[in-house]
Amino acid sequence: MKREHFTLTASNVDWIETDSDPKKPAVTIDCTGPATLLQDRLTDPDGEPLKASQTDAALRLQGPVDAEDTDGVVSVTNRVTGEFVLELNVPAQDVLQFIRAARGYGEDTTDDGGRYHVTITLDGEPFVEYDKRTFLVYDDDGDLLRHRSLIPSGVEL
Repeated sequence: MKREHFTLTASNVDWIETDSDPKKPAVTIDCTGPATLLQDRLTDPDGEPLKASQTDAALRLQGPVDAEDTDGVVSVTNRVTGEFVLELNVPAQDVLQFIRAARGYGEDTTDDGGRYHVTITLDGEPFVEYDKRTFLVYDDDGDLLRHRSLIPSGVEL
C-alpha cells in the first residue's frame, strides 16, 4: 500500500486557535487503495478488528518542527507486532495543531474516553473507530519530542 492511497481529514481543531468551547478532535483516515490488505493489517489473528489499545499513532517530521512548510509522515502501527498498518504524508503543522487541540480537550474536559477520535475508512465506509489518548511526535532525526507529543500523565516511554 502506498502513502498516496490515504487521505487524512481532521475536524474539531479550530477551537484551540480561537479560544472557543472545547470539542473532541477527530481524524478520519480514508483508504482508497487495496482494501483487503488494510483489513488484514487492522485485524488480529482471530479476524477481529484491532482494539484502540493495540494500535499506536505517530508523526515523524521531515524537517524543522517550527517551519511552516515542514511535512511529516503519520503512521499507525500494530502495538503487538510493531508492524506498520499505514503511513501517509501530511503537512506537519496541521497535525501539530490537531495534537494541541487534543491536549487542550483533555485538559478542559472530564471525558475519560480519550483525547481524540480516529476513524479509518475503506472507500468511505468506516472499518474501525478508536478513542485514543496518545500521539507521539518524532523529529527528523528520529528523536521523540515529548513536549510536542500527546502523552497521558503517568505513562513512561
